[in-house]
Amino acid sequence: MPSVCASVRGMCGSAAVALLAFGSAQGAAATAALTLAVDASEAPRGILHAHLVVPAAPGPLTLVYPKWLPGEHGPTGPVTDLVGLNLSAGGSTIPWFRDTVDMYAFHCTVPRGARALEARYDFVLPVGGQFSSGVSSTQQLALISWNQVVLYPQGLASDAVSVAASLRLPAGWSFGTALPRQGETQGTIQFATTSLTRLVDSPVLAGAYVRHVRLNPDSAPPVTLDMAADSREALEIPAKRRAALERLVAEAGSLFGGHHYREYHFLLTLSDHTAHFGLEHHESSDDRVFERLCLDDDLWTFHSNLLPHEYVHSWNGKYRRPAGLATADYQQPMRGELLWVYEGLTQYLGFVLGARSGVRDSATARDALAYAAAQQELHRGRQWRPLLDTAVAAQILYGASDAWEAWRRSTDFYNEGLLMWLEADALIRQRSRGAASLDDFCRRFHGGDGRVPEVRSYVYDDILSTLNDVVPHDWRRFFDEHLESTAMHAPLAGIEACGWKLGWADTLTAYLKALETSGKRTEMQYSLGFIVNEDSRIGDVIPGSAAARAGMAPGLKLIAVDGRRFTPKVLRAAVKAAKGRQQPIELLTERTDYFRTYRLDYHEGEKYPALMRLAAKPDLLAQVLAPRGSRRN
Repeated sequence: MPSVCASVRGMCGSAAVALLAFGSAQGAAATAALTLAVDASEAPRGILHAHLVVPAAPGPLTLVYPKWLPGEHGPTGPVTDLVGLNLSAGGSTIPWFRDTVDMYAFHCTVPRGARALEARYDFVLPVGGQFSSGVSSTQQLALISWNQVVLYPQGLASDAVSVAASLRLPAGWSFGTALPRQGETQGTIQFATTSLTRLVDSPVLAGAYVRHVRLNPDSAPPVTLDMAADSREALEIPAKRRAALERLVAEAGSLFGGHHYREYHFLLTLSDHTAHFGLEHHESSDDRVFERLCLDDDLWTFHSNLLPHEYVHSWNGKYRRPAGLATADYQQPMRGELLWVYEGLTQYLGFVLGARSGVRDSATARDALAYAAAQQELHRGRQWRPLLDTAVAAQILYGASDAWEAWRRSTDFYNEGLLMWLEADALIRQRSRGAASLDDFCRRFHGGDGRVPEVRSYVYDDILSTLNDVVPHDWRRFFDEHLESTAMHAPLAGIEACGWKLGWADTLTAYLKALETSGKRTEMQYSLGFIVNEDSRIGDVIPGSAAARAGMAPGLKLIAVDGRRFTPKVLRAAVKAAKGRQQPIELLTERTDYFRTYRLDYHEGEKYPALMRLAAKPDLLAQVLAPRGSRRN
């Protein structure tokens, strides 16, 4: 009888391949050429205006709005923000109705004699949420995601739909994008006709304050950092940070041995007033961070994994993509059972390239690894929920609350994927006596110099086969045990194989200080068993901790500690003073107008994650993170 993992992966992979083949056949049979004009002149107000022309024959027609979005791993298309929809043909308005089951489908009938359908509508830019449903505009900038403003005929593969797009920006604004442009007329940018796939995969970052920084001036294809900020000052980038990003490009080329883009753009939004996240695209990445990222050491440390992670996705996720995520259009459901490769391996490789390039130094990299390991150790939901299920359930976990996260588990395929792939890397190095590493897998699996974007889908067996080509091993058993097991503790064997172990310090590391400052929280989850957010509310409570045993829950507002008004300093002083004594720590809390005192029986002092060196073992981690040189891609 096959394992649970094998059954799920085999079924979903086969289904996705079939869907992809069906979409390709549809594309060969019918091609639609759309014209899309987007007016973003009111983007500072939060409104985009769109005019779409769809070639159409008389009869029934269904237009669909992108629902399942690559990189978002779920049915997250922000259709609720599509407003003012009006359909017409030959100057006459055409009635439409939404499908009663599929909220992303709009039905109409094209009248006799018409050759095209026109659609006019607005998109109100989000004020909350994440990814393309997240806040993307301020008075000074906007990130335009084409999936927000496009409809297309149902039943066509996105590769089979060509689009001639144009964009009007506010006066005086400039922009960055990987989308090829033809020219500009009277303030409107004309883009080259391209497939719907490439259009949706190529957002535009625009603003009043924009700067373009070439990161590989002496090699091709060009890689550019396109920055748009809420102030001119925020566009400054210290020489050492620019040099680290230049080395990131070189180190990625050395790791993968090639590239699969014509040019690449880091679209870096610098604002305190937009959503903060990263979203991958094949030839660019949508990276939204705080305004002073480049100027503030703590902010740089806080986000130091972002650009390396998103850049890796050009190879792992966009070029090589799990079959369950390589759907033919944006309406087909995606299957995330291989997200431990798509995101987990990317998390590991971003961690590695960040250190190799100097985007963060080796000490910060070790502290980040300790933090990731400690987070997984505290996610006691592993006792009931295997890692595989966090990947399968990704579409519902991305939007889950932080409350009870440690018991629910979150998108753990990221950081637990990091731990798993570190262990695989160490195993390859040990079994080959240093002659091979996971770098060799990456070169075989993601390498080649295609120079143009393409998608090569894969299934679980393709991963196993390539790993066995590098070093023969029972890789199926290795991954199945990681993915299917439920256990009390996180998988820390990879850290120990690299000559280190997860330990606990009694003071905050520099990395944790940066996380506390930039993340606006107080990290007491390793000692008392909870996180305190900026508003003094408990964000989560760790199962089995002193806080959990005392009956505390997320959402409580911390008022006082041992009779004194709460501040992070007062809380830490109380934890320190309680070490070695018998009296409990008393916490006065408030929730829904009621007050309650909790008595926490905790006497071990402050605890924060840190890696401790195992002197008896060689420092394999240093070898993993060592620069590989500047061999150009």
